[in-house]
Amino acid sequence: MKIAIAGKGGVGKTFIASGIAWSLVRAGYTTLAIDADESPNLALSLGLSQEDAARIVPILENDELIRRKTATEFSGVYNLNFSVDDIVHDFSIPTPAGVHLLVMGAVKSAGSGCACPANSMVRILLHHLVVERDEAVVLDMEAGVEHLGRGTAEAVDWMLVVSDANKKSLITAATIANLAKELGIPHIEMVGSRIENDIQKNIVTAFADQHDLPLLGVVPFDSAVMKAGIQGSSTLTLYGTSALLAIDKITAQLIHATKKDATKRR
Repeated sequence: MKIAIAGKGGVGKTFIASGIAWSLVRAGYTTLAIDADESPNLALSLGLSQEDAARIVPILENDELIRRKTATEFSGVYNLNFSVDDIVHDFSIPTPAGVHLLVMGAVKSAGSGCACPANSMVRILLHHLVVERDEAVVLDMEAGVEHLGRGTAEAVDWMLVVSDANKKSLITAATIANLAKELGIPHIEMVGSRIENDIQKNIVTAFADQHDLPLLGVVPFDSAVMKAGIQGSSTLTLYGTSALLAIDKITAQLIHATKKDATKRR
């Protein structure tokens, strides 16, 4: 099961990504979380300390790794034929949530056609993680989908577009949904986040209907989540809260639908 999660910054995307990853572990899935946001915070959400999180070097900023994988003896010529299994083994980090974490960093230049060695290496690595590996993968994306080339995106099972009821967040959500459709992701669904009342729920529901996006679920506003964010506490401290119960329900729907799809393909 491969799940990409994207949305405007500040809508609770990383909280939802960490909650789904932890929920998958509790459901018995070996799970790898990929932090592909330009401001990586997934480590804290999965229970790592601030000190441990600060020591993580994103793959895109690991100059020695990039040089070792892509360098040739010719100036301006890069090797793009290399293995990436060792990157997962050597650089993924176990977290208290039981999820292994790999921090990518953000693509540094616009356009999925960029062939610079760092970005190309990350795309090859993502293709390996999504297409060739068996464990559940949860990708915490930035607002765009620049990390996903077409061959990778087509192997992602789900793109969850996260938004609150804010107009700017919904505009970003529409852009993400359109990009995901262009890339051929098979399941593109909406998740309402930080929803405080029926008015906000109706706004998100109407948006989902307008853009032909199934509404997978709604995560309610929960003061405990806000308090945890202020204190820098992890998602693990929020077990039993209304927000995390909603994420568990969303995860259960993803598991059920994925099993149903697998049965149809047999």
